[in-house]
Amino acid sequence: MDTPPETAPRAVLMELIRERPDRMTRRDIAKALGIKGDDRRELRALLKAMVEEGVLKLSKESKTYREAGALPGVLVIKATHVDDQGDLVGEPENWRETTPAPQVLIREGHKTKKSKGRAGGSAAAVGVGDRALCRIKTQGEDVIAVVLKRLGKAVPPSMGVLYKGGRGWRIKPINKRQRDEYKPGNLPKGAVDQTLVMFRPSGGRRDSYARSADITDILGPADGPKAASLMSLRAHEIPIGFSDEVTAQAKALRLPGLSKYREDLRALPLITIDPVDAKDFDDAVFAAPDEAKDNNGGWVIWVAIADVAAFVTAGSALDETAEHKGNSVYLPDRVEPMLPEALSADLCSLRPHEDRACMAVKMRFDKNGVKRGYHFTRAVMRSHARLTYAQAQEGFDGNPGETAQTVAPILSDIYSAYSALRAARAERAPLAIELPERRVHVNADGHVTGITLKERFDAHKLIEEFMVQANVCAAEALDAKKMPTLVRIHEPPKRERLQGLADFLPAVGLKWALGERVSTSRFNKLLKKAAQDDLSETVGMAVLRSQSQAYYGPSNDGSGGGHFGLNLTHYAHFTSPIRRYADLVVHRALISAYGLGEDGTSEREAARLKEIGEHISAAERRAMAAERDAKDRYIAAYLEGEVGAFFDARINGVTNFGLFLTLDDTGADGLVPIRTLGEERFYFDEKAKKLIGEQTGTTFRFGAKVKVKLTEASPITGGLVFEMISGGEAGKPPKKSHHGRGRYKGSRGAARSRGAKHKRRRKS
Repeated sequence: MDTPPETAPRAVLMELIRERPDRMTRRDIAKALGIKGDDRRELRALLKAMVEEGVLKLSKESKTYREAGALPGVLVIKATHVDDQGDLVGEPENWRETTPAPQVLIREGHKTKKSKGRAGGSAAAVGVGDRALCRIKTQGEDVIAVVLKRLGKAVPPSMGVLYKGGRGWRIKPINKRQRDEYKPGNLPKGAVDQTLVMFRPSGGRRDSYARSADITDILGPADGPKAASLMSLRAHEIPIGFSDEVTAQAKALRLPGLSKYREDLRALPLITIDPVDAKDFDDAVFAAPDEAKDNNGGWVIWVAIADVAAFVTAGSALDETAEHKGNSVYLPDRVEPMLPEALSADLCSLRPHEDRACMAVKMRFDKNGVKRGYHFTRAVMRSHARLTYAQAQEGFDGNPGETAQTVAPILSDIYSAYSALRAARAERAPLAIELPERRVHVNADGHVTGITLKERFDAHKLIEEFMVQANVCAAEALDAKKMPTLVRIHEPPKRERLQGLADFLPAVGLKWALGERVSTSRFNKLLKKAAQDDLSETVGMAVLRSQSQAYYGPSNDGSGGGHFGLNLTHYAHFTSPIRRYADLVVHRALISAYGLGEDGTSEREAARLKEIGEHISAAERRAMAAERDAKDRYIAAYLEGEVGAFFDARINGVTNFGLFLTLDDTGADGLVPIRTLGEERFYFDEKAKKLIGEQTGTTFRFGAKVKVKLTEASPITGGLVFEMISGGEAGKPPKKSHHGRGRYKGSRGAARSRGAKHKRRRKS
């Protein structure tokens, strides 16, 4: 190829560059074409013109040329999904072009002896979510990425606010734990100041102030209505909305009628009792004296639950979406439902005076609240009234309003039945932690209008106890039938957590002996003593933190789902299939166990119980985190105008970098950084959960009541920062042996200097 550059067809250049994309410098091209001397100047001009025309791309780092639109010869590919043909599809991990990222077919390379059978080897299997270094080649119209080396899972994107400041464009993460800002390597269309974006650190070099990151998605204005909820949902990777297929499938469903599997309970005066703002009603209750001669003074209690299994069949698009979501997520201004509205707010909602499909359990208790038996059935029901908790309480108190008046006799029997169950509950002694729960009120514009304490009536406790008993019956029934299902498991506290509780309690004048048997009654005695000393909330939080986290697991290991907190040997979730996938699994198991239809547990579902349990347990945890974060953001927005104001608070956490506290009136959580506690250095006593002044002994301890000033409120992160106004409690300085340990007031530089000083001493 010794054609002079001025006459060399561009096609010759393009053919050469396509053969070796991203590996041809100008010198390589000249050598391949046999161009020497002054002709190189003409080649340089031609290549420059082709770059300016957009025909070629020039890499500034490697000085190599490739065809515009073509991928480099070697690239990091992120596997995104499996297509309809079963091929693994991916895209370049960091795509900075304005056009959509190209889709490539991922093919595994040849395994080497060194990598054979070893995850992470040069040819290890790649799955959805994985990253891999690939060699790129074309095959007809397809772009093929041949795996050279698996790099592991892709780093999930983070959320932040894109803004333009004095140093140019920056991304401020919404996660309060991510303190560094980022410099965007790309600005997609629609990116404007104060835009909410998803981004992924690119690993590129930092400038003087920020690391590099790539924006992967534009979400909308950061200060838009309900942005706080959107931030929380996206930050915790909670699926939002439903596909057109799932929505259409839900809208096409119809109410099932009476059949050999479904009896008529429409005459039974079941009623629903829910929060005033509830949009879906998935449980209804009824109670009456037991007329059986062998149960004098006993009660019959019915609990009817929406029959979600009648609509969501195993393996359908509806079912796969519900399982993927795991549960509904309840935020101050919205609900992200597990099921489409056509089901959650219509066909599966037990609205008054409308026929609805249900799964029901009829339970019999003696006059002392001890269960005598139960029976499960599938039915058509009709709710006779929809009451709020407040309305039901008025009926229980003998002052029924207009709505409760229509079902006053029913309410009377329901409350009498609860009185019997309450006696049995007291005998059982479940864990009795009573912590205040606050409700954030948000208007249609997304602004917080107030924060109130949630009232807790006997009506709440009644419904809770009825639901607990129905859940117990479901677990016992399936255990007796040897029918595998998902159970709710709450294990006793681990010793290391109890050690933390035992270490803390002496600081508030209480104690916990580790050698004694752990039981709910022991915890309740501790909580009762704490209440007498005005320490209910402080000790209640400490006891709650000592507990294990409940989870879902398969029952076919011989366990009925023991629940330590409720002090029960068998427990499963049966009462909320509209909002929890675990309950739907239990419903299907009951259908199979009792022969109530053909839509019970499938073989595939039975084989996947462990996998399903792990997934929905994780979904539950992420939902709780999103709900907590959304509440924090709305409260921070509510308090943004109160910077400089003083508040009464209680210390609920002590760390080596500061004090966490909760405000008395709003329940807002915030931080007092250790650097703001004064000129004195503080020693962190982890065992007693205290910060102790090194010179004066001034002490800030877990549970102490304090007065603070709000210095910073960030609606984006939900973070609140306070300054301590209270002077702390008098105490003794830490012993000399403690000096040099813990975290003290002072700059990082000072801390480093002290560390270097000690290091030099050790060396000498």
